[in-house]
Amino acid sequence: MKIEHIKAPEKGRFDAVSKDVKAGTMSYTWSGESRITIVHTEVYSEFKGEGVGKKLVFEAVEFARQENLKIIPECSYAKHVLQSDDTFLDVLI
Repeated sequence: MKIEHIKAPEKGRFDAVSKDVKAGTMSYTWSGESRITIVHTEVYSEFKGEGVGKKLVFEAVEFARQENLKIIPECSYAKHVLQSDDTFLDVLI
């Protein structure tokens, strides 16, 4: 499975793709110059239970670390993942 990052000036998303089939998506908006807000995470039914959602969140964390950003998790799933592990405290608001 690969994660594709689609960037736009005011928002972006991470798409999980497995064998050329979209498995899930996580969207975010920019909240200033140094913050992104994760607004939605969705895993398509045929890929449930494969860890797709976590892979999407982990990719957002890597992006935030590389770009020196903070993450505001409005999405309940992303919030749960980010708050359940102290290793994400460096990017979490």
